[in-house]
Amino acid sequence: MSNHEELASIASDVETIVRELVSAGGLKAGQLLVIGTSTSEVLGHRIGTSGTLETAAQIYAGVEAVRSEIGFYPVYQCCEHLNRALVLSREAADKFGLDEVAAIPVPKAGGSMAAYAYRHLPEACLVETVEAHAGIDIGDTFIGMHLRRVAVPVRPSIRSIGAAHVTMAFTRPKLIGGTRAVYTLEESGLASEQTSGSCD
Repeated sequence: MSNHEELASIASDVETIVRELVSAGGLKAGQLLVIGTSTSEVLGHRIGTSGTLETAAQIYAGVEAVRSEIGFYPVYQCCEHLNRALVLSREAADKFGLDEVAAIPVPKAGGSMAAYAYRHLPEACLVETVEAHAGIDIGDTFIGMHLRRVAVPVRPSIRSIGAAHVTMAFTRPKLIGGTRAVYTLEESGLASEQTSGSCD
């Protein structure tokens, strides 16, 4: 396979797993999808050693193919040298009331993926943390710190992008209560609005 074919395969594979996550988690327009990526791992090297903007461009293209249809906000996690801060559009930052931090990600401090995203997202900015509705981790970069509780793992049909291991999850609201708790309106039995034996 030529280098061009390998890069095209990255974009196609990323598009596939993003579509699977959107479907599994019911991701909607206006929600946050955090993406952690080691382009070094995609290329078969140790994280943080050999990343490329060319690889990042293909991952970005795969995400964009789905985002353009669904309308979620992609959020790209930086590397540890920027404390895993996040690149996203200013529109998304404003919508979720996120505080901007002052740094410009570059390949050696932020990572190739974040550096590429910062230069291609509309009015990109950097924030310290988010609580995303879903996430994809390409290369074991650890995105859990930026997911809402409770995370529900999704097993992708494609287990690696290039040589990088893939994990992903969507999140759901916490189920609170004990054996008496009800989680759907249909099960609540309140159609007549008459109750007995209430606990208040």
